[in-house]
Amino acid sequence: MAAWLGWFFDGLDMHLYLLVAPFFVAELIQAASPADPAVTRTSGWIQAAFLAGWALGGGLFGRLGDVLGRARALSLTILTYAMFTGLSCLAQTWWELLIFRFVAALGIGGEWAVGASLLAETWPKNWRPWIAAVLQTAVNVGVVLASATSFALAKFPPRYLFLVGVLPAFIVWWIRRAVPEPQEWQAARRAAHRRPPPVADLFAPGVRRITLLTIVVCAASLTAWWAFMFWSPQQITHLPELAGWTASEKRRLVSVYLFLLIGVSIPGNFFAGWLAALMGFRRAIAVMLLGFFGSQFGAYIVARDHVSLLLWTPWVGFFSGVFGLFTMYLPPLFPTLLRTTGAGFSYNIGRLAAAAGTVIFGLSASIDDFRVALLFDSFLFVPAMLVALLLPELPDSSPASLTSPDAPTESGTGGEAAGWLPRR
Repeated sequence: MAAWLGWFFDGLDMHLYLLVAPFFVAELIQAASPADPAVTRTSGWIQAAFLAGWALGGGLFGRLGDVLGRARALSLTILTYAMFTGLSCLAQTWWELLIFRFVAALGIGGEWAVGASLLAETWPKNWRPWIAAVLQTAVNVGVVLASATSFALAKFPPRYLFLVGVLPAFIVWWIRRAVPEPQEWQAARRAAHRRPPPVADLFAPGVRRITLLTIVVCAASLTAWWAFMFWSPQQITHLPELAGWTASEKRRLVSVYLFLLIGVSIPGNFFAGWLAALMGFRRAIAVMLLGFFGSQFGAYIVARDHVSLLLWTPWVGFFSGVFGLFTMYLPPLFPTLLRTTGAGFSYNIGRLAAAAGTVIFGLSASIDDFRVALLFDSFLFVPAMLVALLLPELPDSSPASLTSPDAPTESGTGGEAAGWLPRR
């Protein structure tokens, strides 16, 4: 429940800016309209700072999760992103908003790494595909709540939306009292005499290949996904047919768009879990990434009106269920005392690439068609799919072990037990 709530509020806080970016930034820089190219460039820089903070937070809090414990680090991540999302409401300049979003992202990135490891160490191995689906659904529900709140507050100044982001702070007290540290982490820490291995061990023999392949898969797929998530709503609001719409009408359209996108992604999570149970995590990830490419390519290969886009783009959301598989697949690839460090670093380092991609996209979109840029963005899913096939399957996550009623139910030890990672 603690991890589910953490992910739920992650989804809420991380998407609040997406819903109001052009409108809030236009207010901060005193632009004539949200369609001003200066708004596009500035909002892109703010989103890039957010993604960079997410990447750094994954490494920072991931390390704290290995040193201090999963539950303690989880509490710190939630407090960080709740406080600074709320402070975004008080921003008076665009650079203040950039700072608040950057620090909030430190907590959001850390929450993924800590929560993923917490679940990998506490839930039965044969439940992994379905726990991944349920956990990813928490993010989706958070986005739906953000969209509904934005729709309801469309007539109010966009800054007020960030006050909703304070809500996660209220669950921290409960987490500290009710969530124990996993026995696997405690045992590994005792065996290591309370000294976790250095971060440099992520690039030691036996671990280096996993780290590098994971970085490539995550960098390519996350860059493509976040470019789509940030710029596709703006692409819709820039359509010529909407030139006569008011700002509040466009905000409501963006809310409906994200509501459909994320609503469809919920069954996509369980489809991804079913694929993982059927063919294993590695192949399921590759299939979902192929679907990602096909749906986004199909949406933008020709010019479409906003009604047609509302029918096409939710399929991109359907295949975003792949990120739920990452949650349960990546942490066990690393040794126990490098688990949150490795998962947090490898997964979230991809967001540095996504940050650069967001800036480049914004600069190109200001002089070119959003649709064309989104079309080229879809091709990033192809190398992610191919490299995913080079990753190993977890030794206890073969289709037979995931579906058999006799499958092991104790928490996993990841690659250490299989012999292809160094034992500690």
